Parts: sequence; structure tokens; C-alpha cells
Amino acid sequence: MVRVSAPAEPALGRPEGSGPWRVLSVVTLGTLLLVVNMTTLNIALPVVVGHFEAGAFASSWLVLGFMLVQTSLLMVCGRMSDVFGRRHMYLFGLAVFTAANLLAGFAPTIEVLIALRVLAAFGGAVLLANGTAIIAHAFGPQRLSEGLGVYFGVLTAAPLIGPSAGGFLAEAAGWQWVFWFNVPIGLIALAWAALSLPRVPPGAREPIDVLGAVLLFGWLGGLILTLSEGGSHGWATPVSLSGAAAFGLLLPVFAVRQRRARHPLVDVTLFSDRHFSLANLAAFCNNLGRVGSVLLVALFLQAVNGMTPAEAGVAVLPGPIAGMVAAPIGGFLGRRVHSRTIAAAGSATATTGMLVALLALDEDTPYTMIALSLILVAVGSGVFTTGNTSAVLAAVPSERLGVVNGLRMTLLNVGNVMGAALCLMLATSALAAADRRLLYGGAAASLSPGELGDLITGYHRAFTVLFVASLIATFASLTNRRLS
Repeated sequence: MVRVSAPAEPALGRPEGSGPWRVLSVVTLGTLLLVVNMTTLNIALPVVVGHFEAGAFASSWLVLGFMLVQTSLLMVCGRMSDVFGRRHMYLFGLAVFTAANLLAGFAPTIEVLIALRVLAAFGGAVLLANGTAIIAHAFGPQRLSEGLGVYFGVLTAAPLIGPSAGGFLAEAAGWQWVFWFNVPIGLIALAWAALSLPRVPPGAREPIDVLGAVLLFGWLGGLILTLSEGGSHGWATPVSLSGAAAFGLLLPVFAVRQRRARHPLVDVTLFSDRHFSLANLAAFCNNLGRVGSVLLVALFLQAVNGMTPAEAGVAVLPGPIAGMVAAPIGGFLGRRVHSRTIAAAGSATATTGMLVALLALDEDTPYTMIALSLILVAVGSGVFTTGNTSAVLAAVPSERLGVVNGLRMTLLNVGNVMGAALCLMLATSALAAADRRLLYGGAAASLSPGELGDLITGYHRAFTVLFVASLIATFASLTNRRLS
């Protein structure tokens, strides 16, 4: 059984070879490339779909397939990194991601492009499952918060880069360059990683639970499919119902398998540690609220304030900018303040931002109040993420970092999807089906004053749920601090 509460001796050691900041530059470059790639396609999607003359189903799977595969494989890739070595797996993931984007620009059909995006998602899962674990080993427990603060701060810049790059590349250079621009950067990142990542001995060569991995992919994929499709197209569609059935049937089978397997994919005894369980509950709820709040505000600015998508994108930028500044500050405070205290303070700040949005959001709400709520949520979430992640990973034995980080990233990604799905469902719950289609289609200006009133009621319902989720994150963080 693996325990993750603070050990008598530091669980993480300093690696031989490159200094921690050089290792951080490697991981940050690779992860930033991945996150920017995801956001560029979201903006350039209409151009790509138009080129292939693809239908709605194929175009949705261009995004959904990537998200489903990446999230479902995070724990598997984390386990593989513990067995085969994080350096080897990181180089492998970066090579796969770069090659998939190179080939994507030559895709002859939308089906081939979807398959290559799935391949890129596999490479991305390897990068995400390994990245934070590599940083944790490089910095050691005493300085981990510093490295993570800079890492999360830089990654917060992805929303500032991706949409602009995606729109420019698709219009000026052609849809192929939405994928090809990753190739030279990926090759540079690969060479820098090969030179900089230390050679850390892998853990015990235990066999990987293949059956458990298949079951995990099945139930987690079903959950993501249900949340993604249900939030935008309805919960009673065949796709949503099929995903829910897969989730309901395979999850209990997976749980039994993990308890009985000699070498389980997920050590379920991790959750018997209160620090671990509370920290991950807080991270899940915080991420759900953070992602959901940005989505809600962007839709509100378009539907109620009459902004264009581009104007709304600029209007929500104060949040990412504030988060980019706050995360490193939280990291450096970790040298003087306990990481669980930092996490609790950050979560409380984010909860305050949710409360501001809940109380202030109306037809006549000035933009300054909206920006204030975004800034509070982003600052709080940035500080929380640094402190929370440091608290979890600093107490994990080095040979288990991969699987623990993979589990943590899986929970965060599911929180992302669930936050978006819940917000879309609740915000539009008072609207008729035809009005929901207008909103999703970017024609919110066609809604009548009465329908706008119904929409604002839906926004209040959604922000109430986000506020409660953020409150749970704060309570879990405070409880975790008192237990330390």
C-alpha cells in the first residue's frame, strides 16, 4: 500500500545531471506546445471542417476524440512512466505528438485527420502524465512549489497564445499550418529534452494491468462522452445514453479488478489517506469551478452584452493574465508557508470570485464587476493549484510519481469536462430547444427580452453550482490543513 502523507524523510530526491530550472524549461516547453495546440484548433475548427466539407458529427469528433483519448490514457501513461522511466516516456510522447501533427497536415480525409488527432492525444497524455512528476523529482520537496508556480504560470499563458495563433494560421497560411507549426517547435523541444532530462532509474518492472487499462478506457471514455454530448446536444441522445451505459457497467467491474489484481493500474488504497483524498477532491472542485466560470462569462458577454466572440475572448483575458502572475507568487510563498495553507487561501479567494459573479451578474452589470470576478477566480485558482499540487506530490515516493500524477491529471480533466457540461446545461435550462440552438449557433442577439431574462436565471443557477463546488474545495483544503 502506498501512503502519501508527509514522510519522515523527503520522498523526492534531487536528480543527477541537469539543474532543476533547466529541467523545468524542458517540461514547460513541451506542455505549453500541447496546450496551445489544443486551443488553436478550437478557433480554427470551422476552417478545417470547411476544407473537408465534414458534417457535424465528424467535426465534433475532431475535438472530442482528442479529449476522450487523452483523458482516458493519463493514468495508463503515468503507470508506464513509473515502469519504463520518465525520461524515455517523455521523449517518446513528444516524438509521437510531433509526428502526428506533421502527418495531420497531409491528411486526405477528415477520418484520417481524426485518427491522427487521436495519435497526437496519446502523445499528449504521455507528456501530461510525466510533466509534473519530472518537475517534482527535479526540485525535491523543499523547492517544489517554486518550480510548480512558474510552470503553472507559464501554462496559463496558453489561452493568450492559442486562439490568436489559430485564427492567424488558418486564415493566412492555410489549415495545414494549424498542425505544422507544432513540428519545428516540437523538434526543438525534443532535442532540448534529450540534452537536459536526467537519467533517473525506473521503478520495479512490474507488469502493467492491461485488462484494467481497457476497463479504465471504457468507463472513463463513456463518462466523458456523456458529459460532452449531454451538455450540448441533450442527455437522451443515443450517444449520451451509450456513454452512460458504458460508464455504469464498466466502472464497478474496474473497481473490482483493481482490488483483486496483483499489480493494479490504480492503487485504490491511496484514497484511504485523508490528505490525498481531500487534496484531490479540492483540486477536482476547484477546476470544475474555474473552467465553468470562464465559459459562463464568455457566453454571458455575447448573449447579454452583445459582444462578438472575438470581443468576448479579449474581455475574459484579465483572468488568465492575473492567474499567470499569481501562480509563481504562490510558488515562491511556498518556501515560507505550508503548501496546504497556500491551497486553502487560494481556494477561498476563488470562492469569493464566484460569489461576486453570482451576486452581481445581471443585464446591467458593469464590466468592471465581471472582470473583478474573473481576476479573483484566476488568482485564487493559480495560487491554489500550486499549493495543492505541491502538497500531493511532495509526499509521494519517487517511483510512484507517474501513476499519482496521472490520477491527479485525470481528475482535473474530468472536472474540466464536467464543469463545461454542467454550465451549458444549467445556463440554458430555462430556454426552449430552439432558443438553445440560437445560443449555441452564435445568434444570441435574436433572443427576446423575456428569453434573455430566462437565460440570466440559468446563469444564476449555474454560478450557484460553481460557487458550491468552490466552497467544497475551500472546505476540503481547510480540513486538510488542520489535519497536517
